Amino acid sequence: MAMLTIGAFAKACRLSPKALRLYDELDLLRPARVDPDSGYRYYAAKQLERARLVAWLRRLGMPLAEIRRVCLLHDRDPSAAAREIRAYWARVEAETAVRRDLAAFLVDHLTTDPNGPGKDTAMLELRYSAHSDTGRVRPANQDTAYAGTRLLAVADGYGPAGAPASSAAVEALRFLDTDEVPAGGVLNLLEDAVRGAEQAVRDVADGSDDIGTTLTALLWTGSRLALVHIGDSRAYLLRDGELFRITHDHTMVQSMVDEGRLAPEEAVSHPQRAMLLKALSGGGTGAAPDLRLHDARPGDRYLLCSDGLSAVVPEHLIRELLVAPASPDDTVQALVAAANAAGGPDNVSCVVADVVES
Repeated sequence: MAMLTIGAFAKACRLSPKALRLYDELDLLRPARVDPDSGYRYYAAKQLERARLVAWLRRLGMPLAEIRRVCLLHDRDPSAAAREIRAYWARVEAETAVRRDLAAFLVDHLTTDPNGPGKDTAMLELRYSAHSDTGRVRPANQDTAYAGTRLLAVADGYGPAGAPASSAAVEALRFLDTDEVPAGGVLNLLEDAVRGAEQAVRDVADGSDDIGTTLTALLWTGSRLALVHIGDSRAYLLRDGELFRITHDHTMVQSMVDEGRLAPEEAVSHPQRAMLLKALSGGGTGAAPDLRLHDARPGDRYLLCSDGLSAVVPEHLIRELLVAPASPDDTVQALVAAANAAGGPDNVSCVVADVVES
């Protein structure tokens, strides 16, 4: 069997000798033979394929623990290894999108003169309504919906104390509705508030992992809306007649769609569609919420809802109801009625807010 010295092998696979020694220690890429006297490492030519795979994955930025898993999969089933790489890259792209939005906001915030020429000085405000309904099947309502001058929020509790959990999460954010919100520090303020909400849920749950809640909230600064989101409640934006979902479900099924293992149309009826990957849990997992900022325009309409609406009312119908020239209160009532007309299998909560010139 042809053997390569560590130097020749490193050159062939584009990994440094130092990296090869590390991967040997981590049992990721063992040499084929180690000289018992000198301790010098020798590699077989057939090991080049794995070494090159490791090198490529390191260039992607994949952590070593995940590289080990991909390599083990590759030995048994290369297609499974490919799916694992696709899943990793989907997570990277999602995280990058969040950072890109934050970077764009920071650049705009640091370079725009609020008193500069051409700056739109129109004063904006929100007109809003919130409603939560038990639905037609569940014996009790575990949702909480809230709308105020600055804060909009929907929480969907689960477990034996789901109702107190969702209520506690929203209550922990309500101080934001009365305090002046500085636009530059709004994301930090919102992130700190969510930590308080998680502690409130933990107090209600008394450490039980079976109790928790989703939380989707928007905080108004006067010109922007800061979004915080964890779980599978949703936020939508209706702008110029087009409906955009501005949250990403933290569910097992959504992760399978992201990774290409499940078609979007299959996700609708998947038996695990409600299985959450992230929530404010009574066990205190410390899962990071999504945080981002949205510039507001006059005429924008925002919808926050629990999955009691989004799981049973198709988006084209949600759009039709939001486009209709009705007040936020009438629109909220119409959305809840649509969910109940579809069977009302779950609690349903909706918050609708219009951005208008004051």
